[in-house]
Amino acid sequence: MPKMTKRSKDNVKLVPTNPVEPNEAFTTLKKFKGPKFDQSVEVCLHLGVDVKQADQMIRGSVSLPKGIGKSKRVVAFCGQDQVQACLDAGAIKAGAEDLMAEVEGGWMDFDVAIATPDMMRVISKLGKVLGPKGLMPSPKNGTVTPKASEAVAEFAAGKVEYRTDKGGNIHAVIGKMSFPEADLIENYNHFVSTIQKARPSAVKGEYVRGITVSGTMTPGVRVAYASAEAE
Repeated sequence: MPKMTKRSKDNVKLVPTNPVEPNEAFTTLKKFKGPKFDQSVEVCLHLGVDVKQADQMIRGSVSLPKGIGKSKRVVAFCGQDQVQACLDAGAIKAGAEDLMAEVEGGWMDFDVAIATPDMMRVISKLGKVLGPKGLMPSPKNGTVTPKASEAVAEFAAGKVEYRTDKGGNIHAVIGKMSFPEADLIENYNHFVSTIQKARPSAVKGEYVRGITVSGTMTPGVRVAYASAEAE
């Protein structure tokens, strides 16, 4: 078992024993001793969903009110008439068969792929390449849309994608450690509210079972359930 560093030992001592209100959770995060870089702040929601049931899987995207402090590399699969608009909106590349050929050739230096509906027939061949990396465009998370340039602008600015993993958890970045606590709390509340509204009708009983916030290299701090959800 790896030996804990002095910083890790000091940080663990600061972790509240019980779940705390959001403001105290983010105050605690900022007290942790961290690395020299500006850490991302993440939230993890453990949900009472059955991931084996397709109608209980949750996937989508959301723009947080205070942003997340970083931009994303976006490509757009679109017709020639929308290429320039997508590039102007922030896409690093835009095109149809030509862009598909680059990806097929092994080029994958992007974080998000946007596609217009008519392009799905073109990029369906890329399912085996993009799917495993979570990059395949999908209407569920807003990456398949006729308004490609608008989607490019939103995702390039840091629009957050989310989906349940195999353990029924949803992880997302909600800002940077340098953000004021008020901004982190606003982003946190907005994200949690989004997940609450996405509750599948097939889910019975407790939906949000636990919430934890953490920095890239900090311990997690559990957030009080009552403050996150009022059913």
